Amino acid sequence: MPSKNTICLWYDGDALEAATFYAQTFADSTVGALYRAPADYPGGHQGDVLTVEFSVLGIPCLGLNGGPAFRHSEAFSFQVLTEDQAETDRLWQALVGHGGQPGECGWCKDRWGLSWQITPRALLEALNDPDPAAARRAFTAMLGMGKIDIAAIEAARRG
Repeated sequence: MPSKNTICLWYDGDALEAATFYAQTFADSTVGALYRAPADYPGGHQGDVLTVEFSVLGIPCLGLNGGPAFRHSEAFSFQVLTEDQAETDRLWQALVGHGGQPGECGWCKDRWGLSWQITPRALLEALNDPDPAAARRAFTAMLGMGKIDIAAIEAARRG
């Protein structure tokens, strides 16, 4: 049974490929039902995969093969909380290293243009440090990073 609230993501014919990649990359992620177009439509033909149900980190999503009319933007992103540098590195490499693009401050895009924030828990803790000077140092360090370097954030936090 579909979730009452599902994120619909628009793709140009490769929603199933994207859903499969996410399911292989992120824990608690799956590919569910495929629905094929019952007739030709502006972005495809009868029998093409029209939509695919999937989840990313337990969040229900629907991939819609709507054609080239719309592109993803940074106005929407998945923020993924990581526990350590190894997890941060693995997810960053999976997204950027397979046709994606690095961004700044922990942001990157996958090969479909979908934005991701790979955010170590240590970064959030540093940015919320009760000592404003420590939080400011961590924030300033983050501003110079692409992928977040936890050791550098913690060093900046300590001063």
